[in-house]
Amino acid sequence: MNKLIILDRDGVINLDSDAFVKNAEEWIPINNSIKAIARLYKSGYQIAVATNQSGLGREYFSQQDLDDMHAKMVRLVEAEGGQFATIKYCPHKPDAGCDCRKPLPGLIDQIKQELQLDNLDGAYMVGDSLRDLQAGEARGCKAVLVRTGKGEKTLAANEGLDNALVFSELSEFTDWLLTQDAERRIA
Repeated sequence: MNKLIILDRDGVINLDSDAFVKNAEEWIPINNSIKAIARLYKSGYQIAVATNQSGLGREYFSQQDLDDMHAKMVRLVEAEGGQFATIKYCPHKPDAGCDCRKPLPGLIDQIKQELQLDNLDGAYMVGDSLRDLQAGEARGCKAVLVRTGKGEKTLAANEGLDNALVFSELSEFTDWLLTQDAERRIA
C-alpha cells in the first residue's frame, strides 16, 4: 500500500479565485491546510501536488509568478516540518488537447513515474472538483472531496461522487486518515 496523498492546489491548499490566483501575494493558504500537510508528512506520507494552471497558458501570470507561488507554498510547509515529494502542474489552456489537464490522468502518471511507484494502490486524491477526483480514480486513487474552494458546488451537483469521501477541509481529512492509521496499528 502506498502512503501517498495527491493534492489539488487551488481550493484545497490555498484559497481559490474565479479570477485566478496570479502571484505569491494572492496565494493565501486555507486555514490549517499547511499544518495538515506537515502532519501527513510527519506520519510517513509522501505529499504530491497535481494542479491545473491554465492561467499560465492564458498569460494571466508568468512562469516566475507560478514558481514564486510554489516557493511560498513549499516554504510554509517546510516551516511546519513538512515536505512535498513533487509538484506537477498542467500549464495548458483547456482546448490544448494535452493529456495532463485534469480530468485526464497525465499529472498522476507523472507523479507515479517520478516517485518510481509500481501502482497507486492505497493512494488518495484530494480535490475540490469532480475533475480532480476523476484524474485520481483513473489511476486507482481513492477519491476525497473537500468542501473548500469549489467543493460545495461540486457536492451540490452530486454527479460522479459515489465513491468519494467528503470532508469539510484538508485538516478534517487529515484527522480522519491519521485516526484510521492509528486504529490499524492497534488492531
